[in-house]
Amino acid sequence: MNRWTNLTAPWGDKPKTRNRAEGFDLYPGLLVLGGLGLGAGLMYMLDPNRGRRRRALVRDRLVHTAHAMRDATGTTSRDLGHRARGLWAEGSHLLKHDGASDEVLAARVRSRLGRAVSHPHAIEVTAGNGRVSLSGQVLADEVDDLLSCVSKVRGVQEVENLLAIHAEAGDVLGLQGGRTRPNGNSPFMPANWSPTARLLAGVTGGALTAWCLKRRDSVGMAFGALGCGLLVRGLTNLEMKSLVGVGRDCRAVEVQKTINIKAPVGQVFDFWADYRNFPRFMSNVREVRPTGGDRSHWTVVGPAGVSVGWTAEVTEFARNKLMAWRTVPGSAIGSHGTVHFEPNPGGGTRVHIKLCYQPPGGAVGHALAGLFGADPKSEMDADLARMKALIETGQMPRDAASPPASGREVALTRAGMSG
Repeated sequence: MNRWTNLTAPWGDKPKTRNRAEGFDLYPGLLVLGGLGLGAGLMYMLDPNRGRRRRALVRDRLVHTAHAMRDATGTTSRDLGHRARGLWAEGSHLLKHDGASDEVLAARVRSRLGRAVSHPHAIEVTAGNGRVSLSGQVLADEVDDLLSCVSKVRGVQEVENLLAIHAEAGDVLGLQGGRTRPNGNSPFMPANWSPTARLLAGVTGGALTAWCLKRRDSVGMAFGALGCGLLVRGLTNLEMKSLVGVGRDCRAVEVQKTINIKAPVGQVFDFWADYRNFPRFMSNVREVRPTGGDRSHWTVVGPAGVSVGWTAEVTEFARNKLMAWRTVPGSAIGSHGTVHFEPNPGGGTRVHIKLCYQPPGGAVGHALAGLFGADPKSEMDADLARMKALIETGQMPRDAASPPASGREVALTRAGMSG
């Protein structure tokens, strides 16, 4: 078609011209959201009061990530090499006769029992001329898995079942205790993936995500969502329910800290038992309000100054020894923890804190918050240091959530803690 044909073509068949700015008009909402996000991020990082600390935290996180990636690269390369040599060895044995002795064949079977039964020590294995005999105690629901697992061992030609089968462990000595069997032999089934499985998941997820960005239709979006899930799963090595924060029982983040305070156990315990003291040393806790019984309402400032509230209840209370709490169902942040108080020989107190929490968005939300130093792992050290100083000296920290107290308030605080 030449330029004269274009001029005489019908109105409906006129050639379409592409405006250079057309691509930018397709996603105006994304551009606006991106600009707002960029502006909020700059305001957060350039804050005159805390901006310097936040930038230092981000820099430290990036350095830590670089070191972790270097270590992960070395671990993955070694794991991939070991698995490649193992597959080569397995393939080589398939092409030649296996002349393993009876002792070697029995050892091979014993090494696989833990994958099929919960009490491998209760099973005796003997081998002769490729025939394997199994005797001992076993649970009824594990028999089929056991026989199938043993029959697949290299060199086994026949399996003889001499097992004593029990519906329940009952009083059978060999079936007491035990451990849960792993979920199959696939490297993708366990909660903790191997480095090689994580590498394959990351590569596959990245490829699907790139294909989604290129295709830009409903099918591409579906595969893109799957690719993003595989990519994040491979990078974090966390189950999907922990990544997105689904399920109250999942534990995305666990923190444990221990600190020694130069004060009697009774004084430290009484300080912790009064929730109104928490805003005095915790920089992000704005208010703790008792609501009756063993419950209290907490208001905390999260990333970018967004306030988050939840209700917590005390589950254990042993004076001068233990405090335990958990959030009630339906809270924005699922959390539970314990605080142990132990007297030191020198007259001080040893405080051990264990915290498990499920932030909004699961581990993904925790990672985003951690980038800006707004998660318990980055805040607990500073909070406990302020608590130690407040109890030992009675002076209000300047970076606590509550404003610094006057001289009279400090004297009253010190007198209240000493009493």
